[in-house]
Amino acid sequence: MRIPEDGRYALHLSQAGVHARAAAHSYSEAYPSDEETREDEESLLGYVHSIEVGSTVDGPGIRFVLFLTGCPLRCQYCHNPDTWHKSNGRPIKLNQMMSKIGKYVKVLRISQGGLTISGGEPVLQHGFATRVFRRAKELGLHTCLDTCGRLGERLTDEELLDIDLNLLDIKSGDPETYQRVTGQPLEPTLQYARRLSDLGRKMWIRYVLVPGLTDAYDNIEKVADIAASLRTVERVEILRFHQMGMEKYHKLKIPYPLENTEPPTPELTERVRGQFRSRGLTVF
Repeated sequence: MRIPEDGRYALHLSQAGVHARAAAHSYSEAYPSDEETREDEESLLGYVHSIEVGSTVDGPGIRFVLFLTGCPLRCQYCHNPDTWHKSNGRPIKLNQMMSKIGKYVKVLRISQGGLTISGGEPVLQHGFATRVFRRAKELGLHTCLDTCGRLGERLTDEELLDIDLNLLDIKSGDPETYQRVTGQPLEPTLQYARRLSDLGRKMWIRYVLVPGLTDAYDNIEKVADIAASLRTVERVEILRFHQMGMEKYHKLKIPYPLENTEPPTPELTERVRGQFRSRGLTVF
């Protein structure tokens, strides 16, 4: 499968990212450059993987989607391993970013769309992401955060007010399965989800369905119970596993653990949707 030259599925490697990799023991480990640096607004830089304008799958309406680099998870099914490290992104100043977004404000408003910040895990670039959200709200835009919730404790209650909708990825409901899938613990994501619910912040739950990895009946029952316990969940989206990231792993010369995994069948997908619907949840 050919990787497109731009957009969310494109492969992006900066010179800084190449140098950081050369100094690292393995590509999967966290690099020192992945840590957030504290800067004032004038000198603050964001590190961008890609931008998509016109998306209709990343929140309501037509979206301006900003994909940031850097992520603490190492999901087996990740289709963008080049977003794992912040240094692979293209640096941009806050005012430059807002100038790009500003060109589309009118059409985003008319379509009842807005701005979505995705990744990677955008909260890894907490300072940049929250300032972009604040500026976007000043422009009257609807805002979405596409997040795994792992770093949710970095967001203050006040900063959460600038996020109209969280697209929250709950990778698995069983802690052992979650650890196997992501390399990280489940509990921080659950804490963030409960906090959003308690604060009355809206959520769409996203679940990636991977045959042989995340499709176990009991595991999905647990995710469905979690989603049903959260009072601000508006919908659940079942995202079917695909192989669109495989070529990136080959180009990066890193192992791809799901090389021989097929996408879920329509029958499996419908079974999983039914498990969520049985809790009274709206499912897509």
